[in-house]
Amino acid sequence: MRWIWIDKFTEFTSRQSATAVKNVTSAEEHLHDLYPAFPIVPHSLIIEGMAQTAGILVGDEKNFQEKVILAKIGKASFHRLVRPGETLVFKAKIEQFSDQGAAISGTVDSGSDSVAQIELMFSHIDKNYSGVQFPEHNFVFTEQFTELLKAFRIDSNIPLQ
Repeated sequence: MRWIWIDKFTEFTSRQSATAVKNVTSAEEHLHDLYPAFPIVPHSLIIEGMAQTAGILVGDEKNFQEKVILAKIGKASFHRLVRPGETLVFKAKIEQFSDQGAAISGTVDSGSDSVAQIELMFSHIDKNYSGVQFPEHNFVFTEQFTELLKAFRIDSNIPLQ
């Protein structure tokens, strides 16, 4: 199952950095799994939000022509729990980019609080797995993901008539 963990981009500078937000709501059933009486955002989903934010930034570098996957979580330091009603702000920055992949550093905040610092490595699988046959279509960057960036670029204010 594919799903989007970020709601929208608020900043996006190709080849440099991206900022995305996620509004956490009580309606998200998976938040109640760990402690039903005390819903929290699991750290793995905070990493997923950063991976989606940074992965789109890395994919944009080559116009989404290459399949990009999360290859390694270099570091993930968490400072506090996140509960429903909060807004997470994911800030990703490209530290290094090559034909083989990219290194990203990122922060996750909620309000004025630091939630996490995360370092990720991404791999361009078309370049790094020579001889392995992948589908021709880009199964990583589906329309769901690219629509997030497209909405940011066209300033998605939609007037009612």
